[in-house]
Amino acid sequence: MPKIEEFPSGAPCWVDLMTSDADGAKAFYRSLFGWQAGAGEEKFGGYANLDKDGAKVGGLMPKVPGMDAPDGWSIYLATPDAEKTVAAATAHGGGVIVAPMAVDDLGVMAVVTDPTGAAIGMWQPGTHRGFDLLAEPGAAGWFELFTRDFTAAVDFYREVFDWDVHVASDTSEFRYATFGKDETARAGIMDASAFLPEGIPPHWSVYFAADDTDATLARAAELGGTILQPGEDTPYGRLGIAADVTGAQFKLIGPNTNTVPQPPAAG
Repeated sequence: MPKIEEFPSGAPCWVDLMTSDADGAKAFYRSLFGWQAGAGEEKFGGYANLDKDGAKVGGLMPKVPGMDAPDGWSIYLATPDAEKTVAAATAHGGGVIVAPMAVDDLGVMAVVTDPTGAAIGMWQPGTHRGFDLLAEPGAAGWFELFTRDFTAAVDFYREVFDWDVHVASDTSEFRYATFGKDETARAGIMDASAFLPEGIPPHWSVYFAADDTDATLARAAELGGTILQPGEDTPYGRLGIAADVTGAQFKLIGPNTNTVPQPPAAG
C-alpha cells in the first residue's frame, strides 16, 4: 500500500495506547499483530512509535505513576490548526482535556470532549504526519463513536472537524452516520442510546483489521488478553472485541466467515 502522505481535516490520523505495563503491551501486540516498538523517548515520557514492517501504525505511552485513568486506546483527528479547532469545540458545547500542546517539531496535539461526553484527540501535523498504514491486517481499519445523543454528535463533528456527514440509516432500530460516503468513509457515529450500558460513557473505539477475526481473538487470549465479544458476521465484516494484558479494549474487523447456511444447489 502506498505511503499515506496527508489526511484531510477531520480524518482519523493516529491512535495511541496509554498503558500501565509498557513492556507487557509491547510484547502482546508484537505477538498479536507483528508490531515493533521504537525506543521510548525520555523527553516525551517514554512515548514509543509502533511500526508494522517499517510503517507507523500507532503509538504507546507509559502511564505516569498515580494516574487513575484506565488503560486504553485514544484516537486523533487531523486538523490544520489545533488552536482554532479547540476554540470551535468549546463554542459548540465541547470541553478541553488537554489544551493545544506542541510536541517538539512533530506536531501539535490536543484532546477535547464532544457535547455527548466522548473524548477525542486532534493532531496538527508537523514532521509526524500520522499513520503510514491503514485498513490492512495489523493496522487500524475503522474508527467509531458510540453516543447517547446522535444528533448532537453529528452536529459537533460536522461543525468542529469539517466532517462531510452521510447518514447511512436513521431509524429507531439503527441510526448511523459516516464521515465520507461508501468506500470513501473514514469513521462512523453510532446511536448507542438503546444498548450502551448504564455507567459506560460515550466513547470512541478503534477497530484493527485482521485476516481472521476468530483466530486473532483466540491468539489474544493465548497471550494473556481477554475475549470480550466473540466474532460475529455483519454486513460490514466479522467483528469482535478483545482486551489486552492490562484490560485496554480494542475491536477487530475481518472477512466474514460465510457460515450462514446457503440453499442447496439446483439438481
